[in-house]
Amino acid sequence: MTDGSGIDLTRDGRVLVLTIDRQEVRNALHVPALRAMTQAIEDAGRDKAIGAMVITGAGRLCFCAGMDLRALKNGDPEIGDAVRAFEAAIQSPERVPIIAAVAGNAIGGGFELMLKCDLAVAADDVVFALPEVSRGLVPGGGATLLPARIPLAVALEFALTGAPQSAARLFELGLLNAVVPAEALMSAALSLARRIADNAPLAVAATRALMWKTFRDGAADSWRALEDIQRAPDPDRRREVQEGLAAFAEKRAPVWS
Repeated sequence: MTDGSGIDLTRDGRVLVLTIDRQEVRNALHVPALRAMTQAIEDAGRDKAIGAMVITGAGRLCFCAGMDLRALKNGDPEIGDAVRAFEAAIQSPERVPIIAAVAGNAIGGGFELMLKCDLAVAADDVVFALPEVSRGLVPGGGATLLPARIPLAVALEFALTGAPQSAARLFELGLLNAVVPAEALMSAALSLARRIADNAPLAVAATRALMWKTFRDGAADSWRALEDIQRAPDPDRRREVQEGLAAFAEKRAPVWS
């Protein structure tokens, strides 16, 4: 990290690990951090050697505190463009699957960042909250979509009270894939990421995109998109299918090109 972004990138085989390391501001995101994260997500999508990403926050205090409120207060003119570019990257149908590894509290925009990831694992002592309304803000990072994922009354409780919620409760609601002791967190996140990265990349990408389309646009639109894919599969997808079937018949591990 020599660019002042506070974003650290490391590789674990076919998994890219992105760590937000701005612990002095609870891993809050400013313009350089947003730009670095956007670039990392876009680059990973173009790199065939990367099959999945893990996003985590440095330290045990905070996963991410969302936007750096000092930058908002100072009216940084570049914030709008940086936020829009990041949102486009993390919500892109073409991006690689992302697993959130939540080691510290996920408050406000940090909670919403986790919700934008495909899967999430949290330490068992982590606290989640949406305190925006106590600051005169609307949770504009995606939390208003919560009623599509959990019961409306619960989503309203989270967003209108701002009360802290335990990792255990989020797991019960289906917002977390696993809750583990802090020392096992990265191992659990990397295990999920590796299993995804070992699968056929084009099939993974299409399946991920269709499931998010179901969530955002509804089952009918997603079904039509699936029919389009099945009606005219591209040559690379056909090669993937042929390799997968051949590997199954020959009882060997498939080789994805």
